[in-house]
Amino acid sequence: MRLPLVVGVDGSGSSLEAVDWAVDEAARLGLPLRIVHASLWERYETRVPSFATGRPAEEVMADNIVAAGVERARLRRRDLEVSGDVVSEDAVSALLHAAHDASTLVTGSRGRGGVAGMLLGSVSLTVAALAVCPVIVVRGGTRNRQGGYGRVVVGVADPTRSSAAVRFAFREAEARGCALDAVRAWRRPAHEPVDHPLIVDDAAGVREERASALLTDVLSEAVREHPGTDVNRRTVEGPAHQVLQEASSQADLLVVGARRRHGHIGLQLGRVAHVLLHHAACPVAVVPQRG
Repeated sequence: MRLPLVVGVDGSGSSLEAVDWAVDEAARLGLPLRIVHASLWERYETRVPSFATGRPAEEVMADNIVAAGVERARLRRRDLEVSGDVVSEDAVSALLHAAHDASTLVTGSRGRGGVAGMLLGSVSLTVAALAVCPVIVVRGGTRNRQGGYGRVVVGVADPTRSSAAVRFAFREAEARGCALDAVRAWRRPAHEPVDHPLIVDDAAGVREERASALLTDVLSEAVREHPGTDVNRRTVEGPAHQVLQEASSQADLLVVGARRRHGHIGLQLGRVAHVLLHHAACPVAVVPQRG
């Protein structure tokens, strides 16, 4: 059974960009596409007697949003299997429920109700932090969204947070036929002595070697499984969010992991993923890692 790629729509320009991106992604992976719109009209309509003879305006608008998304997808790729649904839930709940039967969940970066000046809508942020499947937030420049750089970037943290993200990134690079940049950031501790340059250089060298060894270790299994993928390994000194944000400027997709702890209450995202969802120059995939 092929789990569909699911994209959330609300009629906004950002969600239409997400539909276009999701169509191309579904076609690359050979997956059906499901378009979902959340609307509470049905739930409220059943609670209050209605004496109107026509359909409620909210119902008509919801159906039109889905129909427009489906038509847009079919016009972009006529051979793609596309379906659309109106779900009588709030947007976050609808997408989180859809994630249980999705290979990947795609959203835009801003919704119709977005507040001017906000970098990322609350729905996209919450879904990325809680979904059980990978979530891709479509953002960034036109060239990045259209795959103009031929590069996927994956941020590699420790194995407990990165293995699922690495597997996802290799799959993406292979499907696109492009290079994969695996990036590991490292830093000098603030308390490290700086009075002797040789001590500083030696300590920096040791930390860079450790970062390189960890990178090789985390990538080893995926490299064996995808021998045809061109992998560029990079260890870069600096804060991880800054290093990856810079790398995103010339990437088609940036992949990061997010550790999900059983029984943990609240958003499970991590600082690096949180910053990148707001500031990356390309679409961002957040891949949950169970642990």
